[in-house]
Amino acid sequence: MKALILAAGYGTRLYPYTKNFPKPLLEISGKPIIGYLVDKLLAEKAVSEIIVVTNARFHRNFTAWKKGVRGRSRITIVNDGTRSPDDKLGAIGDMEFVFRKQRRAADFLVLGGDNFFKEPLDGFISSARRRTDAVTIGVFRLKDRAEARNFGVVELDRSGRVVSFEEKPAAPRSNLIGMCLYYLPARGTGLLARYLADPANTRDTIGSYIRWLSRQGKMYGHVFKQSWYDIGSLNSYKEARKTAKGETRK
Repeated sequence: MKALILAAGYGTRLYPYTKNFPKPLLEISGKPIIGYLVDKLLAEKAVSEIIVVTNARFHRNFTAWKKGVRGRSRITIVNDGTRSPDDKLGAIGDMEFVFRKQRRAADFLVLGGDNFFKEPLDGFISSARRRTDAVTIGVFRLKDRAEARNFGVVELDRSGRVVSFEEKPAAPRSNLIGMCLYYLPARGTGLLARYLADPANTRDTIGSYIRWLSRQGKMYGHVFKQSWYDIGSLNSYKEARKTAKGETRK
């Protein structure tokens, strides 16, 4: 199993912090956001390689960061060649860029480089590997269902199977939302080319691909119960820093 961390965005909603600095390298309690993800991945023996895909503007930042990382021999930094929000590949485009470079099909964990959560990955990986023919996604239960309108909303049956996935619905049917954390068996990575062959499908929002995948076969959700944040705004960044210091999320 390989891991892919998506870190090629330009973080425009966090300007000025990210005007000339990559969002995944912003610090929370003295450690970059991506550092928490990498520590979790390095603790998993099943993960043979960690690939971080970034852009040409921030490539040097990530190569400099890697030099100080324990276990850096398992980390590969990939430059997608883009230089601005105007020519970015988007999350799905970056996934396709990396998967196309692989010499053979492989199972992948895909993580958003701006995700911050407390739980280790062993439970998620164990859950995914029990169903190696299916996609497994990380999900988190929000206290306020109205807040789910900003995310991909998931419904699970009693077995944990995803029965519906809606991207940012106006009227959420659940308070379970999809984290940017996915287990894609080789089948799931191979279907990406078919998804992209349809010009009506977006390259930017990864939730769109997950929704499409949920219609192609079985998909399961693994519920994370501790704190999780998508660092997409100044407010979420501030809340994540408070949580890291032991304060309770409001």
